[in-house]
Amino acid sequence: MVLSSTIAPRSKVTELTDDTKYDSLNLEQKKKAWPMERHRSAEVSQAILSKIGHDGFQLCHQPQIPEIVKGGCTPISSCDPSGEFTADSNGMHRHTITDAAWEALKQSIVYFKGQPIGTLAAIDKSQAELNYDQVFMRDFVPSALAFLMKGEPTIVKNFLVETARLQSREKMVDLFKLGQGVMPASFKVHHSHPTKKTETLLADFGEIAIGRVAPVDSGLWWIFLLRAYTKYTRDSSLAESPHCQRAMRLILKLWLSEGFDTSPALLCADGCSMIDRRMGIYGYPLEIQALFFMALRCALSLLKDSDDDFVYQITKRIKALSYHLHSYYWLDFQRLNDIYRYKTEEYSQTALNKFNVIPESIPDWIFDFMPSRGGYFIGNVSPARMDFRWFCLGNFIAILSCLATGEQAEAILDLVEERWKELIGEMPLKICYPAMENQEWQIVTGCDPKNTRWSYHNGGSWPVLLWLLVAVSVKLGRPHIARDAVELMERRLAKDDFPEYYDGKTGRYIGKQSRKFQTWSVAGYLVAKMLLDDPSNLRAVSLEDDGHIREPVLKRSNSCPALHISH
Repeated sequence: MVLSSTIAPRSKVTELTDDTKYDSLNLEQKKKAWPMERHRSAEVSQAILSKIGHDGFQLCHQPQIPEIVKGGCTPISSCDPSGEFTADSNGMHRHTITDAAWEALKQSIVYFKGQPIGTLAAIDKSQAELNYDQVFMRDFVPSALAFLMKGEPTIVKNFLVETARLQSREKMVDLFKLGQGVMPASFKVHHSHPTKKTETLLADFGEIAIGRVAPVDSGLWWIFLLRAYTKYTRDSSLAESPHCQRAMRLILKLWLSEGFDTSPALLCADGCSMIDRRMGIYGYPLEIQALFFMALRCALSLLKDSDDDFVYQITKRIKALSYHLHSYYWLDFQRLNDIYRYKTEEYSQTALNKFNVIPESIPDWIFDFMPSRGGYFIGNVSPARMDFRWFCLGNFIAILSCLATGEQAEAILDLVEERWKELIGEMPLKICYPAMENQEWQIVTGCDPKNTRWSYHNGGSWPVLLWLLVAVSVKLGRPHIARDAVELMERRLAKDDFPEYYDGKTGRYIGKQSRKFQTWSVAGYLVAKMLLDDPSNLRAVSLEDDGHIREPVLKRSNSCPALHISH
């Protein structure tokens, strides 16, 4: 079957040629190359298959492999060491949810030349596809972690190898050539000659994306995933291979290039990350800066010793970035009070209000939202502008990467507990808080009908973010937060067919344009369960503290336990 190219004409995408030989595996070989335990949960399998259907997967998959597609696997998280169901009152219910999640994840697997290479963004065939039939870099991360924690690293290795090859292709937007280090936002398998069974990969580097924005976060996630693979498999041969070392160097060259910036943070356009639509995150958004910090630290552990210049540049950048984010992004009660009392128009080296933020621009909601116990990194800082919104991903990555100090990490979770109703609500987890509405929504989003108040990126609730909450809760020894959030999600997630996001101030309603069987909603839940059941899985996603990289002088506020910076 030929894959439809309705998303973009062939001339507008980058095509991967076949650089390596792939042997077509017969059915028995596929079983050996992709070993998975099989369960007998016929009811769950039939429920999933009846909702998804078999025919929808011929576009991106190898011809159907019943043993894999229909088989699934017995989830570790729902069994005791003997392999029996857990005995608690909700044990069977939770086993069924986990069962359904594994089944959906297996259904989303994409094959390229006989090998698993990634997972579809969603397998909901009830709506027009747009680009949900592609493999996205950021979307695949929770899927990859789930496979790694399940002991199935092959698909992750293949993904890393092929995306590194895609990176080397020429990337053009109109008449402009993108930097060599840019990683694709997504790719799809194209069957150009059905009779000859010729397959190629078509990649999108932003030239066909909505808004035509290059994905700044793709390269950051790629290095994070390479480190996770290396850490989990204890196999450094992939990271040390020439193509992976080259891919890292190209990414680092792009990040560390000199320009007009007076800040060590990465300057970004709107819509360049998970929030991939106009949402006022242009400038120096926290999500990108936290991922940047995480990826730089990961790269230090992956680069060969011969890359002394990169190591030196990375170390310098880590120190500068850490100082910058601690000095200007961290917010707690005392820091908010300091900003409220700022003087303006200071012209000197000793200025406290270095970005000339006007105190009257502080939004009213922050004064009620900020508890006396807790704190967080705000969303953005640039001249005369501070975005006080809470962004989930950036704050949790700050904890996992040890960008946040120990006290700051505790303060972030304190904030989550203090503002549980606002940030968790009825369905975890708010991507940002609060939502924009009325004139602010009109001006900032351009009247985006998808990002109306408390929907999608504008204060919507995203199940995929659960794995991050669980990871930081386990890391800080506060698993009760994780369990409460997981139990809350289990009430509805499978029943609602694993939606992409939920709408409403408390996340009560399935999103108005939310896809069902969104793969990263499925995988995020599975990763969360496996992190709770076996905290040693944390090694794949969390870095150890490295105190020498920080140089700011920190002091304790008298009025709250969080830290703030002495300027």
